[in-house]
Amino acid sequence: MISSPSMEVTDVGDYLKLGACTAVMAQPILTDALASGPSIATQTGIGVVYNLVKYTAPAFIFGILYTTTRLTLNQTALTYTDYLRQQWHALFIPTIWWTMIYLILMPQLQQGSQYHDWRGFFWQFVNGNAAPHLWYNTMMLQFIILMPLFWALGRWCQSRPRRGWIVFGGTTLVAVLWLWFYDQQVFHGPHSRDWYLLDRLFISFQIFGFYGMLAWVFRDTFQRMLNKWWPGLLGLIWTNWELFSYGFPVNLRNAPYYKPSMTGYALAVIGLLAALCEIQACRQRPFSKFVHFFAGMAYKAYLANVFWSELLWRGFGRTLMVKAPWLSIALCYGLTWLLSFTTAFGLHAGWMRLKREYEHD
Repeated sequence: MISSPSMEVTDVGDYLKLGACTAVMAQPILTDALASGPSIATQTGIGVVYNLVKYTAPAFIFGILYTTTRLTLNQTALTYTDYLRQQWHALFIPTIWWTMIYLILMPQLQQGSQYHDWRGFFWQFVNGNAAPHLWYNTMMLQFIILMPLFWALGRWCQSRPRRGWIVFGGTTLVAVLWLWFYDQQVFHGPHSRDWYLLDRLFISFQIFGFYGMLAWVFRDTFQRMLNKWWPGLLGLIWTNWELFSYGFPVNLRNAPYYKPSMTGYALAVIGLLAALCEIQACRQRPFSKFVHFFAGMAYKAYLANVFWSELLWRGFGRTLMVKAPWLSIALCYGLTWLLSFTTAFGLHAGWMRLKREYEHD
């Protein structure tokens, strides 16, 4: 009989989710800072830092699939309905509430077009255009809905480990073809404007989802591979060269996720964070408990981060940017992280208290 996996264990997914959430909060602040028209030197620094934290979506997807596979793959008594019910409360409801907050309280943050009627409101609600970062939710929730596919492939690989190479090879081939297609047709291609919604489809990040699942199924092999993660950091040099080859002023649209250089860099950072987890969690370092505790709120903090960064930027960041650019960026970033996690923990505690009182009554 297979014992139920513990949710209290700190795993690779925790380090990836918290690392990704911490890094991604810098992106909207860097975007606002660049839009203020800083000096060439500051633009260069912003471009480098932006690329440095651009591993976030791949790492979060990898981490989500790693942990979810660990917790659910062999729990045959867990039905798809029960699984979706759990995810509805953990992920879907926070997404719905925060999307409404952005559309109603901060409509200026919408991407693409603005809504003018209920049809437009609904379209902006579901396509991820309600705020700059909500495209990611539209894409990530597809992985949650498609989890039976990962269960099926994971169990198929478990029974005959050699099948893992088939999944690995097929995933890699699809990723290579997708990157080529996106480069030719979307990124500075003929459909850069009308096909922009492709970046929030499941297939765009499927390599990191399948790799995350495989990393847990073949965790011994994955752990041995962690000693070889570092060459992928060359992707950061490559992607910086690509960004600055377009000249100045720096345009962050020239730093998309869908490039071979960024894919290699993201996989390298995933390896780095996974190696850090193996060192700290196996030795039961106190920091690993902190990571596990905060990783549980990473998604909810992510939903809140643009709300706070927008208020902070309008409150003092934009003004301070003129005199002290990096101080403005650092203060907005630090306070955004603190307020986002405070909001996540506070709302969770408030909801649990209301739930207990309701059940008691």
